[in-house]
Amino acid sequence: MRSAPRLTPLLTADEIQAGVRRLALEIDAAYPPGTVLLLLTVLKGGFVFLADLIRAMPRPVMLDFIVLSSYAGSDTSGRVRLVKDMDANIRGRDVVIVEDIVDTGLTLAYLRRELAAREPHSLRTVCLLDKPARRRVTLHIEHVGFTIEDRFVVGYGLDLNECYRELPYIASVED
Repeated sequence: MRSAPRLTPLLTADEIQAGVRRLALEIDAAYPPGTVLLLLTVLKGGFVFLADLIRAMPRPVMLDFIVLSSYAGSDTSGRVRLVKDMDANIRGRDVVIVEDIVDTGLTLAYLRRELAAREPHSLRTVCLLDKPARRRVTLHIEHVGFTIEDRFVVGYGLDLNECYRELPYIASVED
């Protein structure tokens, strides 16, 4: 039996909440009043961020979910696989992709290509954590909560083999 990894706190719950509130205001300012946004998150990791983000949004929003897979444990496979598609028709809609973390960028690049082909009116991305040191593709991310070093992180929805999502803070896995 393996022992639990050592976790080193990286972002406190209060720091995360302040970042989420800032991001909600940034997103709101990017659209004209009255625009109803469709926020799309990648499950499972993005659900905690999405929940806090919509509570901080000063406008009504709609939600949808998609399930993609590219990880096995703590390593990316390099291949993105669609596990469950979204339900909404996004043609002509203002869509914001809500990502918990962007590291290699492969998942987000895949998702942006797939969604752009569905002809939304606009397509933007918000990510809580950006890890540019691991980037394998060129991406433009409109709204970034925090830029972090190349560390494997858990908490606030992020997991290691489905564990640690419940942590109210983000920690670096040291093992």
